[in-house]
Amino acid sequence: MSDTNPEQTAPDPTTAYPQPPQPEQEQPAPGLEQEMTPRPDHGEGSYVGHGRLEGRVAVVTGADSGIGRAVAIAFAREGADVVLSYLPQEEPDAQEVVRLVEEAGRRAIAVPDDLSTEDANVRLVRSAVEQLGRIDVLVAVAGKQVAVESIADLTSEQFDLTFRTNVHALFWLTKAALPHMPPGSAIITTSSIQAYNPSPTLLDYASTKAAINTFSKALAQQVAPQGVRVNVVAPGPFWTPLQVSGGQPTEALPEFGAQTPLGRAGQPAELASTYVYLASPESSYTTGATVSVTGGSPTP
Repeated sequence: MSDTNPEQTAPDPTTAYPQPPQPEQEQPAPGLEQEMTPRPDHGEGSYVGHGRLEGRVAVVTGADSGIGRAVAIAFAREGADVVLSYLPQEEPDAQEVVRLVEEAGRRAIAVPDDLSTEDANVRLVRSAVEQLGRIDVLVAVAGKQVAVESIADLTSEQFDLTFRTNVHALFWLTKAALPHMPPGSAIITTSSIQAYNPSPTLLDYASTKAAINTFSKALAQQVAPQGVRVNVVAPGPFWTPLQVSGGQPTEALPEFGAQTPLGRAGQPAELASTYVYLASPESSYTTGATVSVTGGSPTP
């Protein structure tokens, strides 16, 4: 983070993190955080826990990098054991997260798999329950995003895989996890500003994010009598491997995030506290809500 005026009580949000332009860059999907320039900030050196999730068990998908990594780090420092779900290709990033969770004094259970199949979601839940006994917090972050200029070039295979990864997996995962979630548990899903203000190149991805919003609000009403809360986080443009591995056109990356009122992309570290709040008893009367973290870009 940049230096601040000693008279300021908090950093200026327009300059607190790197501003555009970013270097033009490209990685094969799913991308690695450690190969990005600049490297994203997940709170590795800044997040300080206060015991908000002490003794709880959390499952976090997409936990190797980006938003999921920031959530896993924050949850561990708040006192939770963390089950980390990620693609096998993301192992180098995931091992860094395992180390950070263990350095916080918590257990890290690594479960590499492809959540675009029902069996993989069932295996993830089984691993969590067999090794840690229950699930107190379920955080669904993992997603597929590939920019395509025209519907004429959007294949049925990509459309189907985007929905299976982003929407079907959420259905399979929550269905498998709910029997193991006691009263007081929380489910947190991840939508996007794309659900409200879709980019023309993200036809399939934006559609899945709108579906996640609606799924979560319906589920919240269904499971409220069980004492389980369901809420949604809707990020704006965040600097993660998703963007440099096909999520944005390569030529758009240098100015990624510049269109927001704050003039820059968000860093995963700036989202962690939102997930912590929604996972903790501090939000005990909040369910069926969507919290937008968009750098100032308005959502309904």
